[in-house]
Amino acid sequence: MKLATVAFYAFSVGLLAVGLRELLTGFEENRCSMTYMFEYPEYRRVALPRRVARLYPAYGLYLYGEGLYAQETRTLKLTGAPVLFLPGNAGSYKQARSLGSVALRKAENMEGNLHFNVFTVDFNEELVALYGGSLLRQTHFLHESIKAILKLYKHLKTPPQSVVLVGHSMGGVVARALYTLPRFNTNLVSLIITQASPHLAPVLALDPYLLDFYSAVRHKWVSQVTKLRNVTVLSVGGGYRDYQVRSGLTSLPCSPGDPNKLSLVATAVPRTWVSTDHLSIVWCKELVLATVRAFFDLIDPETRQFTENPEKKMAVLNHHFIRHPVRMLGETQDTISILENKAPIQTYILYYVLSVGLCLQEGQVKYFLFALSSRRKAYSHFYCRSSSLEMTSWVYGCVHRNGSSCVHAVDLSMDTELLPPYKVLILSLSDLSSVTHLVVSASNLNGKQFTVECEWQRQESQTLSVPVPHVLSFGLTVSDVTVNSSGLLHTIVLQHFHQVYQAFRINVVSQCKVHKDRLSNVYRMKVPWFREDSLTTVSVPSVTEISGMLHTSRPDNSSGVLLQLHTAPNCQYKVSVRTSLPRVLGQILRFCGPMVPVYTAVTLLLACGGQLSSIQTSGRAADMSQVVGKGLQPHKVNLPVFILHILLSCSWFKQVWSILFLPPMDALPPSFPDATFHEDVVPVEEWPRLLSPLLYFFGAAVAFWGSAILRLIMRLISLILAPLHRPSVSRDCGTLQLRTQLLIMLSLAVLGVASCGALSLFAAFLFHLYRVVRLQMTERSLSHMLNLAPRKNRETENGAVDVETLNKSKECNGAPLLSECALQEVRDDLQLHLCLSAVLTLPVMLNAPSLLHWIRNLRYSTQLDPDPCWPHIVPLIFVYMLLINCNTVKLSNSKLLPLTSCLPLPLTIAMVIFSPLHLYRVTYFLLAALGPLASCCLL
Repeated sequence: MKLATVAFYAFSVGLLAVGLRELLTGFEENRCSMTYMFEYPEYRRVALPRRVARLYPAYGLYLYGEGLYAQETRTLKLTGAPVLFLPGNAGSYKQARSLGSVALRKAENMEGNLHFNVFTVDFNEELVALYGGSLLRQTHFLHESIKAILKLYKHLKTPPQSVVLVGHSMGGVVARALYTLPRFNTNLVSLIITQASPHLAPVLALDPYLLDFYSAVRHKWVSQVTKLRNVTVLSVGGGYRDYQVRSGLTSLPCSPGDPNKLSLVATAVPRTWVSTDHLSIVWCKELVLATVRAFFDLIDPETRQFTENPEKKMAVLNHHFIRHPVRMLGETQDTISILENKAPIQTYILYYVLSVGLCLQEGQVKYFLFALSSRRKAYSHFYCRSSSLEMTSWVYGCVHRNGSSCVHAVDLSMDTELLPPYKVLILSLSDLSSVTHLVVSASNLNGKQFTVECEWQRQESQTLSVPVPHVLSFGLTVSDVTVNSSGLLHTIVLQHFHQVYQAFRINVVSQCKVHKDRLSNVYRMKVPWFREDSLTTVSVPSVTEISGMLHTSRPDNSSGVLLQLHTAPNCQYKVSVRTSLPRVLGQILRFCGPMVPVYTAVTLLLACGGQLSSIQTSGRAADMSQVVGKGLQPHKVNLPVFILHILLSCSWFKQVWSILFLPPMDALPPSFPDATFHEDVVPVEEWPRLLSPLLYFFGAAVAFWGSAILRLIMRLISLILAPLHRPSVSRDCGTLQLRTQLLIMLSLAVLGVASCGALSLFAAFLFHLYRVVRLQMTERSLSHMLNLAPRKNRETENGAVDVETLNKSKECNGAPLLSECALQEVRDDLQLHLCLSAVLTLPVMLNAPSLLHWIRNLRYSTQLDPDPCWPHIVPLIFVYMLLINCNTVKLSNSKLLPLTSCLPLPLTIAMVIFSPLHLYRVTYFLLAALGPLASCCLL
């Protein structure tokens, strides 16, 4: 093996390790506050009808409770509003305790005995993100649970007509799947809140049931958008801390004109502003509080249940999850009379910036009046911020004056936006044609000192543009801009920053001439096309690094990301943007990670083809590391795929493609948000195809070093098992007689049908591994014996064995003896079976989730239904067992070998075309290559 090959694959796996490290650890620390229970949580099981309990013995429905509330609800005579929590992949029903406990504590301070009954479903912690066979079963059980919950309220005069669903991870997908059931009444659920749920596509499609389930859900919500318009859905992504479900997948695939569907990231939620990992999004106190506050605002005071008004629901969700203004949309706008308040009014001529620190007595109100008439031509906006975070009306527009006093004013605080250290209001002067003056109210309700800062703005002069460096600059070039701040808000447009594969380190260095107490600065990276804003709060002066990455791409490339700097006056800010190679690699793996196992399979299959070609030409098997090292052939794999992609853009080739009944080319889930597409029209992005050679390098590196680890494991196992076996010198060690093979194949086939196909596949794989271990033992035994025997072979000056001498040493007195020829035959078989075992490992790994699911549910059922391994498990078992007796002599003498050695290349091309999204298809292509190879052992 050449040193250059090892160095190349070491470099490739190093890049892969850098990307994985950035993906798994390259994010901010967890800033979520933990939610605590003040009393011991209890989960009371809700009895279900016998038919339901018999059909779903592994599932259950529970009511959450604590302390006195748990005792009061023992009889299940409930009077609150029902909320149902749905756990996700391998999730526990006990994860509802954060939502239930916070709702219970907040209800204690509410008037009128308003409270919620939080239910939770036990899905037996099934791995539904990897095995899709249980998703439809969970959906049916959820339907039965909702009907059982509503029956508990029949004794009320105004019982609830619907249940609010809160779904975590795959639980949110199951919640939306309810509407695909033919007998489901859509009025039973009118509000769904999902947390880190991959709505757009599954993270990994390891079986066809998962993709069929997603296809049915997508088709229902896209084709019947009018019928489901009254169903309100809110999807919250976790941000960069959630490396299991990227936030782009949490975007709801719905019509852009549907006003009742919201998708956002937790970093953009007011009063939250934190990124959460996949589990902490359930217990993150900031996010749980936003959810519970929204629930209480959704209660109809007349029915004491959740409102059925879609406009009211959207107003509440927008208030708590989007902007958090001083009042919700739809509330009556206040019109006040300043004179009636008898509060002092100070008239200010605001030339640029007004900064007033106020320490008023509790309950005292002070007003500041600013004239608009002389400012309309010079300025375009009015900016004001206050460190008093009380969300009350505080900015008014004077529409009627009497002398120097304002008689009538309208409330302009609706557009107030909450930031971590202060509240901000930006008013466009063009929208205030009827307003003569602006009135800023400084009310002190809690007696604490606060600061109000306001300024006139000309937006054009306070907006700068800077082109971001190219993604291939590797951090060697820097784009920078300097802001000499004399105002409070500056916007920097990051030109050409609109793709998810871009990643930057944005450094902001702030310096001030005069050191004094100032309000904190807020740096906000605003994404115009999706609600994934991130905020950073810093003091002045400071040096701050901001991670410039995106969860979604902008499809039309029309605008870039905005960097908003809420600054301090009389300070200088230097902003530099530099490409970060580790973050670029992390983004590539985040969005294109499923392609790596595909290219790993491609490399191993091409290595197997190289091994067969070596046997065909020389009758000898090449070293495994050598053939795996040569499995990287992008010019033979990626180039035909790229050409085929170009041809598919031609209408005539599309017609030929459809005539052949070929499925469409696989494409990874799109990275742009709110992608509305039907099953036959999938938006395709070009950049993943351009990155396919890099992904091929990663997959080949995994195959190269994975095969090296496999060889090491086989040696260790052979050393451990050597004392249990007699030394062997035959190349047929570990083989099976034909009768035994047939008996084992039939037994494993019956076992797969009766229990789990993956179990039979794993058993057949163990039989083949035993063959490899025995060959490893034989190779070691022969080596030791030949080392003890006298060497009769002459060696040439360059160290090679003389062929004539070697041939003469094969026989002595007409009888075969132990020789290096016998050792070489065993080594050839060992290298062949090591290569085969690496390929045979892939189907076992791809079908492992169904095996784990079967083991976890073994106490409820001994048969996996449905089984994703059926029916191709039968030919797979036959192939695994037939390859046990395979050796280089049989292959070299087989008439099918020339054809079999040509199959891996076209099959790998087909694998790259049809398997990126459908990972389970990799098994089909491997079976298509291994089937003829197994036939070579017979023919």
